[in-house]
Amino acid sequence: MSADMCERKIHRSAAMSVLMHAACALAIVASMLPAPPAHAQTWPQKPVRFILPLGPGSGTDIAARLVAERLSQRWGQPVVVENRPGGDSFVAIGAFLQANDDHTLLFAGMGTFTAHPYMHDKLPYDRRDIVPIVGVSNIILAIAVPSSLQINSMAELVEAARAQPGKLNAVTVPGITDFIMSGFLKNKGLNMTRVPYRDVTQSLGDLAEGRIQVMMASLAIEWPQITSGRAKPLAVTSRERVSVAPGVPTVIEAGYPELELEGLVGLYGPKFMSNDLRERIAADMRAVLAADPTIAARLAPTGQVIKTGTPSEYAAANDEQRAKVAAIARSLGLKAAD
Repeated sequence: MSADMCERKIHRSAAMSVLMHAACALAIVASMLPAPPAHAQTWPQKPVRFILPLGPGSGTDIAARLVAERLSQRWGQPVVVENRPGGDSFVAIGAFLQANDDHTLLFAGMGTFTAHPYMHDKLPYDRRDIVPIVGVSNIILAIAVPSSLQINSMAELVEAARAQPGKLNAVTVPGITDFIMSGFLKNKGLNMTRVPYRDVTQSLGDLAEGRIQVMMASLAIEWPQITSGRAKPLAVTSRERVSVAPGVPTVIEAGYPELELEGLVGLYGPKFMSNDLRERIAADMRAVLAADPTIAARLAPTGQVIKTGTPSEYAAANDEQRAKVAAIARSLGLKAAD
């Protein structure tokens, strides 16, 4: 073998050695990097359930079914909406927590939880077990009366309640809506008889017939009676008027700002759900809402507007509402449950 051939062979061996060392170094570095969140990538692995604390036809139900259909297409798995009304939302919360499964999510308004500590001596759940994932929509609530009552404004309603203590029957959606109405009545020195229903939608017939004189619920629930002329909306609880009922003032315009409430609705998961999975679900929710403008168009007649974001933004909104409720509770001399 010539000297030149030997030299070329040595160079090739040296080059191969360098490549092998480089490959080994890359393998070591790769092994030290965190693995991608496989759980978030493969989720969902089976059908997903949305558990709701309200019955069919409510604003929450309408929003849930619209996004469930789109998410089912995106995820390649069925998304089933399961209505569990009753028990001041404890029935739905209990079913969600008992599932103990990251494929079972709670689809509810923030007000489902925020007022509970001040409305019950002891809670059957720990709010830390329920983790915000993403907001979906803002549900507009309205205060309505039967048309037969011949009351045309909030001021007239307050006057009638003051003139007839305990004679007017009222129904509200469980949770923060009920809490805010209770605080309003106490601060104004009014007395209305509160009528409980397992599902607030069951009160619609009584509202139309005048057996219920006051209803504070989502516009979606009240809308059939309003459009039929059997009920009249006196005010909406949002900060701005709504396009489907532009002639209806806000509670602020009516002179009762303490009734102001915007009902942000969204998804919640179990406490063991990873941040990666929460971010993934939130991103998918934002994607389907942005890609399909018909969702916003179909929610608009129910008094809802799209309001989504990130898990951290939704958690912050929950905390903000809790602070508002705590302030109302302090004004009423109420303490939170243990």
